[in-house]
Amino acid sequence: MNVARSVLPELTLVILAALLLLASPATAQENFFERGWTLQREASSLRFQSVKNLTKVESSGFADFAGTIDETGAASVRIFLDSIDTKIDLRNVRMRFLFFETFQFPEVVISTRIDPALLTDLPALKRKIIPLTYTLTLHGLSKTLETEVAVTVMSDDLVAVSTTAPISVAASDFGLDGGIQKLEEAADVVIVPSATVSFDFVFARNPAEGAAAQTAASPTAPAATPQATTQPAAQAAPKTAAATALEPEGNLDLEACKGRFEILSRTDNIYFGSGSARLDARSEPLLNSLSDIISRCPGLVIEIGGHTDSDGSAAANIRLSERRAAAVKQYLTQKDIPADRIVSVGYGEARPVAPNETADGKRRNRRIEFVVVE
Repeated sequence: MNVARSVLPELTLVILAALLLLASPATAQENFFERGWTLQREASSLRFQSVKNLTKVESSGFADFAGTIDETGAASVRIFLDSIDTKIDLRNVRMRFLFFETFQFPEVVISTRIDPALLTDLPALKRKIIPLTYTLTLHGLSKTLETEVAVTVMSDDLVAVSTTAPISVAASDFGLDGGIQKLEEAADVVIVPSATVSFDFVFARNPAEGAAAQTAASPTAPAATPQATTQPAAQAAPKTAAATALEPEGNLDLEACKGRFEILSRTDNIYFGSGSARLDARSEPLLNSLSDIISRCPGLVIEIGGHTDSDGSAAANIRLSERRAAAVKQYLTQKDIPADRIVSVGYGEARPVAPNETADGKRRNRRIEFVVVE
């Protein structure tokens, strides 16, 4: 009896210790998203591949994007479309104004929720491929899609989320067929109307509030270095799409100015009522971008040319095109562009860019064009 009494407490302690050891990993695994995570832009990449003239593959990327994952696994990534990077200035401008129409749709948003149960064994496995259902919002339209991603533990506070295979995105799913056509006409190429997207996102766990506050308040806290990437981007001021455009610094040279005005002439995003010279409010985003470009082309005089289709008399179309060009000039002068830098001209139906026999041809002929007056 004495032996039994002495062994029993020790046996009880052993059982309790074993239970604690078994419980500890499960507790740690239950809250993989604790404190939330913030995308580390400098350590991440996002690229897409397009095909033109059937065989030429071009790879492009974006210079700026941001993202978060909250404590429930809800994730969101914002891609700032003005930061499109094709490595060629005027190609960037075409993509912004003719394809993405960033003056109206400045961002792509990818949103999803990662089920925490899928990652309970990730700390032990270090890398795991999981299914993902996500919503892609682009060009004012949203579509729910499915894919697989690889989640890799880099450290206790760093995780990578990457595509396992390129994701195909069709232009027609997001109302971008017209943008494809504009690009083809502007560059005189044939473009496959879909692209493949790949990404490698690195997320850092957000610091505990107390630790973050203590670090910020400490006079001996070390200065940030390029290697110290774990400070969440969410701590910074919110990004605005207008600040992300890849543009030459300062004023633009003559070639860059001419190229931009030629591209802006192809947008078809200046609207008037039928038979009217009153600007529709939908025209304002593009005209505001135009104002900014004119201000960066000092010393140049810009012609605003109004054009119509062939409906109605030639004389009436001349008057209508003159009034429409004058309305655009008036809008720009109200944006502090000097009136002597803008010439407005009406050409009526005299310079069609498409046959007037179809509704689409007539639509294309009703346009405003911009050229540098030399």
